[in-house]
Amino acid sequence: MNIENIEAFVYVLHYGSFNKAAEALFLSQPSVTARIQSLERELDCVLFDRVGKQVHLTEMGKRFRPYAQQLLDIYRKGKQQLQQNSPSKEELRIGCTASAAHYMLPELIPGLRSRFPLLRFKLVTGTTDDIAAQVLNRELDIGFVRKFNHPDLQSASLYEDPIRLYVHEQHPFAAAERLPIEALGREPLFFFECGALDWLRIHRVFDNLGLLPNLIVQTDNLETAKKLVLQNAGICFLPSLSVRQEEASGLVRPVDFPETSGIGLKTYLIGRLGENADVFQAVLRLAHERLNRPGR
Repeated sequence: MNIENIEAFVYVLHYGSFNKAAEALFLSQPSVTARIQSLERELDCVLFDRVGKQVHLTEMGKRFRPYAQQLLDIYRKGKQQLQQNSPSKEELRIGCTASAAHYMLPELIPGLRSRFPLLRFKLVTGTTDDIAAQVLNRELDIGFVRKFNHPDLQSASLYEDPIRLYVHEQHPFAAAERLPIEALGREPLFFFECGALDWLRIHRVFDNLGLLPNLIVQTDNLETAKKLVLQNAGICFLPSLSVRQEEASGLVRPVDFPETSGIGLKTYLIGRLGENADVFQAVLRLAHERLNRPGR
C-alpha cells in the first residue's frame, strides 16, 4: 500500500476538500484525486462521496479512518527514528531572532500547521549566535538568524527586508515628493540598533555626508521604535516588515533616499546538514509565498 495515498486520504479528511488538501501537500488537485482513486482501488471500496465541491466519508471511509491515521503516524515516527540523532518530530523546535518572532513566524506558522498537521511547535527567541549553537547541539531543529556560516549547518537566504525611513502620516516629510537627506539632520531621530552590519551602513551614510543626526532615542526593541513613530515623536529607519500593516493603513509613510537604497535586514534559515529537509524546504517555500505577496 502506497503511504502517499494514505497521506492524501488523511489530508482530504482533515481539510474536507481535495483542493485544500492539495495546497497543503504542495500538489495539484488532480494528483490528490489520483492518489485517492488509487487507494480506493487497493481497498476495493469507495472512501468519499463527492457532492459538488464538498466531500463526505462513506461508511467504508469511516471504518478505514482510524487505521489510516495510525498508519501515517507510525510511518512518520519510524522515518524520524531512522534519522540519526534526530529528535522525535512530534514537536518542531524553532529558534528565531526577536524581529523574526514578531513579524515572520505569525505569517509562517499557519502554513506550517497546514503542511504538518500532526506537529506541535515550540518557539524560542535569542541572538543569532545562541540560536546557531542550539541548532548545532540539536536543542533546536531550525533557526531564523542573521547570516551565520558553519560546516555542519545548511543555510539559505530566507528574506531580505528593506530598511527605510518611516515617518508619521502627519509629519511634514510625509507630503514631500523629494527630500534631500541633509534634512534628516534637523529631525528628532530614533535608532533601532540590532547589531547587524546592515545598520552600520546607515551610520556610514551620516558619517560620509558629515551629518550629525539628532539622535534622541536608541533602542534594541523594534516595537518601541515603531510606537514612537506612531506617536509622531520623531522619525526612524525601520525594517519594512515591521510596519507593513501600519503603512497599509496609512498611519506611517516611507521616505526614500538614493543614499540609503539597497540597505536591508537579511534573515537566513539554518538547520543541521541532512536533517529536517522536508521542514526546511517547506519554510523556504512559505516565506517566498507569504512574506513577499502584495498587501501582506
